[in-house]
Amino acid sequence: MNWVILIIAGLFEVGFAYCLGKAKQTTGNEMYFWYIGFLFALFLSMTLLIKATQTLPIGTAYAIWTGIGAVGTVLIGIFVFKEPATALRIFFLCTLIVSIIGLKMVTVE
Repeated sequence: MNWVILIIAGLFEVGFAYCLGKAKQTTGNEMYFWYIGFLFALFLSMTLLIKATQTLPIGTAYAIWTGIGAVGTVLIGIFVFKEPATALRIFFLCTLIVSIIGLKMVTVE
């Protein structure tokens, strides 16, 4: 169950990065709503990470959490914010995904 919690925590990390990107594109009250979304997603992400690390090794959990956040944020950047999807960028994104899966496979709970 804590692996599922960790994945959800990583998705909320993607959420707070998305909110930062949207806040950068807006002004006025809308910008503040995105910053509130950032704080909400940050709070949930950290709370779930803390919960997951109660039974998972901290090094593995943190690496997987940041990896999910990094992969998700790059994908959001490519698909939502129209950042370039170069061959090298995709290659390194794939190596990151393989590394996340590898950490999960070798972790003993």
